Order: sequence, then structure tokens, then C-alpha cells
Amino acid sequence: MLSRTAAGLYWMARYLERAENIARVLDVTHRLSLLPAAGSRDAELRVPISLTGQGGLYHALNDELSMTRLFAFFALDERNPASIFSCFQAAWNNAHAVRGSLSSEVWESINSTWIEIRQMRRQEMPVGEADGFFDWVKERAHLFRGAMFGTLMRGDAMSFIRLGTLLERADCTARLLDVNQALREESQDAVREYYRLDTLLRAVSAREAYHAIYRQQLERHNVNAMLILRDESPRSLRACIDEVASQLAQIGREGENRPRYLVAVLQAGLRFGENAALLQDGLHAWLQDFLATLAGIAESINHTYLEAK
Repeated sequence: MLSRTAAGLYWMARYLERAENIARVLDVTHRLSLLPAAGSRDAELRVPISLTGQGGLYHALNDELSMTRLFAFFALDERNPASIFSCFQAAWNNAHAVRGSLSSEVWESINSTWIEIRQMRRQEMPVGEADGFFDWVKERAHLFRGAMFGTLMRGDAMSFIRLGTLLERADCTARLLDVNQALREESQDAVREYYRLDTLLRAVSAREAYHAIYRQQLERHNVNAMLILRDESPRSLRACIDEVASQLAQIGREGENRPRYLVAVLQAGLRFGENAALLQDGLHAWLQDFLATLAGIAESINHTYLEAK
């Protein structure tokens, strides 16, 4: 497969996953913003900004921090490169460039999503319709994955799509855990802590899985352990890295060992590590190290497979 084709597939998948992740983060922020609070809600409203690093642009375009402004900025604002609209646009551009490597069903799912979100943008959707919009974004992501798994050949095209999806997913889960930890350190309120854990699990579609595994009320150490070390949840760090290793094994060739080596080292730590040992230096420090390692893996994949030789 040509490197430019592999890059198109990889980035198409990353942007589609990113759009869904931003919708999930906004959904969490929206739910938390509705909870009664004795003080300021700014820490919780800053979650999407912290995750995407778009604080400078947000404050340049908005004179206040509110859910209404956040929704407009992260949902349909084309000036924001991290908005859902911008992510779908980038995904469509990449899909259009590699259309010959996609099935008609996969292409149609992406193309129809792009057509619909452009229509939504023209209608200037209010924050009161946020829940419906978030559900729509997640449904479009599910439609894409269903078409991909149901119609694409099991070859390099599928592997590069999966790599893009999984790396983006692992990055989002780690950042959500890190931001949630920061919120806990800022406020120790037990009631809000419970709802933060609940909304975190909702954000990664792991609420039912948690209760199936632990059969008890929400506990922070259990939530962290499940989303880092256990492979039952498809959005856990271990599940993502295990699948990345599997996909690299399918496309790897002799002499192209660097990405597989980096992933194998990280995979071993997640597979054989214990919660207390992994997090002995603190959750924030461990997650920052994980994100740095993940960025190194992404750079190695880019250099090995996606750059024109």
C-alpha cells in the first residue's frame, strides 16, 4: 500500500474517532454543568478546553466561559480545528482522497455525515438541542464502524483504519482520566465525586461494564483500574494497546520493528502491571508518561509507514 493511501486511511479514522470523543467529552461537561454547585463551575467547564488545548483560541473568540459558548465553539465552529465540524471535515477530505480503498458503504456513511453536519451548521443549533446532537455524532461513528467491519477486506486498509481509531481512543481515555483526577484534587466534594465518576464511565461507554465487573458502588480506584488495566472495556488503555499490537503484527514487515517494539513494551507494562505498582508515583504522573509514550508510538508509525520514502 502506498504511504499516502495509508496516511489518508489512518487520519480519516483518527478524525472520526476524535469527533466522537469530543462529543462524549461535551456530553460529560454538559451533564456536570447541570448539577447544583455551591461555588464556581469553571473547573468542570474547562474540561473540553484542557483536553484539546484550545484555550487561547476559545478566549480570543469568547468573552465568557459558559456551556452555551462551549457548545457553539466545540460543536459547529469551523474556526476551531478541534470542533466536531472541523474533525468531520478533515475526515471527509481524507476519505475522499482514498475513496478507492473504501467500500461504497463506508464512503457513504462518511459522505452523508458530512452533508448532514453542514446542514446543521447552517441552522445554528442551540445548546438546548445538545443531547440530541451528541447522540447523532455517536450514532454516525457507530454507523461508520459497522460499515467498516461489515464490508472492508481484512487487509492493510482495515489495519491502518484501526490503528488510527485505537491510538486516538487511547489518547482520549487517558486525557479524560487525567482531567478527572485534576477535578478531584480541586474539589473533594463526595457527591460531585460520585457524579464525576458516573459521567466519566458514561463518556467511555463503560458504566454497565463497571457494574458487571465489580457489582458495587462506584469507587475511584476501581474505575481507574478498569479503564487502565482491564481489557473487558473496549475503551480501556490496555484494550486499545493490545489491539494496536495486533494490527501492527498484521502489517509489520521485516526491518520495521520500531513501532512494534514500543507497543510491546507498553503492552507488557499494562498486561502484567498491578494498579498500585503502576500508579505509585501518582495517577497524573503515570498518565502523562503514558501520553508521551503514545505520542512516540504515533510518531514511529508515521515515520515507518506514512511518510513517503
